[in-house]
Amino acid sequence: METNVLDTPDQIHAYRLLTLKGMLKLEAKGMKRRGPSALSIVKAETGLKARTAAAMLPLYIEWLTARGLLASQNA
Repeated sequence: METNVLDTPDQIHAYRLLTLKGMLKLEAKGMKRRGPSALSIVKAETGLKARTAAAMLPLYIEWLTARGLLASQNA
């Protein structure tokens, strides 16, 4: 079994951004959480604008792809 360790600040930040993508996907399907929504976190951190999580998801995927954090076919 191979273990990957994310131990640099850049790796940790990239993982967090990808985790937000998963949160946004679940929020678009109707799942809620306590605290700030994934939509509001993504809006605050990226400056992207959308009214719903479903509308934000493709914009965020494009944003991640443009920064090299997500392969274009991996959306």
